Amino acid sequence: MDKNITDITGTWPLANGVEIPYLGLGVWQAEDGAEVQQAVKWALEAGYRHIDTASIYKNEEGVGQAIRESGVPREDVFITSKVWNTDQGYDATLRAFDASLDRLGLETLDLYLIHWPVAGKSQDTWRALEKLYADGRVRAIGVSNFLQHHLEELLTTATVKPMVNQLEFHPWLVQPELQAYCRQHGIQYQAWSPLMQGKIFEQDIVNDLAKKYGKSPAQILVRWDLQRGVVTIPKSVKQAHIVSNAAVFDFELTEAELTYIDGLDRHERLGPDPDIFPK
Repeated sequence: MDKNITDITGTWPLANGVEIPYLGLGVWQAEDGAEVQQAVKWALEAGYRHIDTASIYKNEEGVGQAIRESGVPREDVFITSKVWNTDQGYDATLRAFDASLDRLGLETLDLYLIHWPVAGKSQDTWRALEKLYADGRVRAIGVSNFLQHHLEELLTTATVKPMVNQLEFHPWLVQPELQAYCRQHGIQYQAWSPLMQGKIFEQDIVNDLAKKYGKSPAQILVRWDLQRGVVTIPKSVKQAHIVSNAAVFDFELTEAELTYIDGLDRHERLGPDPDIFPK
């Protein structure tokens, strides 16, 4: 990948020119209130400028509160949320977006995603996202957990292509063909569960590289993501981990090392399969 990687505040342009910070904090499973507020504040203090939440996480209020109290200007923080499956459809999505904004205490979002493909609804949901985008209420729109056939179906009726596809991504689930398809269509690949929910420590090569570079296995994987051109949002509510996950800008993996990690792919999901979830 020839995308420039500089520091924790670095960004890559989406297809519409909006700059997305390539490293962010995910807040899935962070409890609303003190836990998520503290995590977001620690991240912003450490230099993160990208926070990823969703309506189903039920912590949008805490995220918004933390951003307001952080002292970091709103325009300097890239905030993502997502419409949940039971809120899909045109009118329901517009209502869900308003509700997310209310909970976050914001006037606009930087990125709004369809959380999962829902048969018979995702195209109408996408029309709602296109309206929100056209109305200037969100700076970029995209999808999450969409495989190639989901994207192909969406593109038969879309007037705006998704700018982001957020997917489970780690050495056991690389999906190079899907990555290539997204690149072909100008869709930025983004990783959730990049640290393999703790299974990272089962990978000898990752542990060996951690020793070589004096880094943690988590830092090796975050760096791999970035050098492969994948926006990544590791989640944590622990300050040490939040700070450590971002300490990846003082070393570089070789192409041979990147390729070796690619080769760990076993097409194995740690999360749900988009083809069977939700039923």
